[in-house]
Amino acid sequence: MDLSIIIVNYNTKDYLQKLLRSIKPALKTISAEVFVVDNGSTDGSQLLIKTSFPWVKLMALKKNFGFSQANNWALKKAQGKFLLLLNSDTEVLADTFKKSLNFISSRSKAGLITCRVELDNGELDPASHRGFPTPWAALTYFSGLEKLCSKSRLFGQYHQGWKDLNQAHQIDSPSGCFFLLRNKAFKEIGYLDEDFFMYGEDLDYALRLKQAGWQAWFYPGTKIIHYKKRSGRANTNKQEQIKATRHFFKTMGQFYSKHYLKHYPNVFKWLVLLAIWLLEKIKILSIYL
Repeated sequence: MDLSIIIVNYNTKDYLQKLLRSIKPALKTISAEVFVVDNGSTDGSQLLIKTSFPWVKLMALKKNFGFSQANNWALKKAQGKFLLLLNSDTEVLADTFKKSLNFISSRSKAGLITCRVELDNGELDPASHRGFPTPWAALTYFSGLEKLCSKSRLFGQYHQGWKDLNQAHQIDSPSGCFFLLRNKAFKEIGYLDEDFFMYGEDLDYALRLKQAGWQAWFYPGTKIIHYKKRSGRANTNKQEQIKATRHFFKTMGQFYSKHYLKHYPNVFKWLVLLAIWLLEKIKILSIYL
């Protein structure tokens, strides 16, 4: 089998339907299986799959187990030579899978690739083209220096804005919304870290992949559309926004503690964690205001 597609869904019924309708013609010449892992949705998503998309392998969960754990359950059953983690709030083109598979197959050291991920306004989703959030990259990003100097290698390390977005090139990490893995690399590296409930699991996995000697690539020869932040009816009210914000900054602390803080003096560790805590409070305050 060429491809296993894994979609984690949480209350995005309408977007999931749009995605699955776009997937079917895109798999016309590809041997594939499609999993939808539903994290206890209450919007009729599970019934939609059962009645309208019988070719989908539905894994119906009773509650929200998070992104990493849900993906891992499907990864345990996936048989494809390549494994694609795909967000439920995306839409693919007719050539997305074919071109992406051809590209990753042509580079033996490519363990992970993304195609171009566009927001629904046509702009690049910046999360799909990232460097690792080292302390310096995080500082320049949150201070606004990256925005002022986005084409600078020194100040634009997080989103790597100096690179040519019209040409294929290596990156540190794509977004988990289109995360195409070579099964050989996956078997070497293992599953997503389930300590990351929401956010950060893609960065963590990409870093582990790079440490194992594999490459991650950005391939703009085809694209998907990402209707971002739709899962769980995100951003519909202040409480949802605050909940997502807390998840995001908790993840940031987890990532730093796992990968970076052990390399720095204790005083620096506490300064980084304090900065993360302060940024979280400032963001939550801005939501209330």
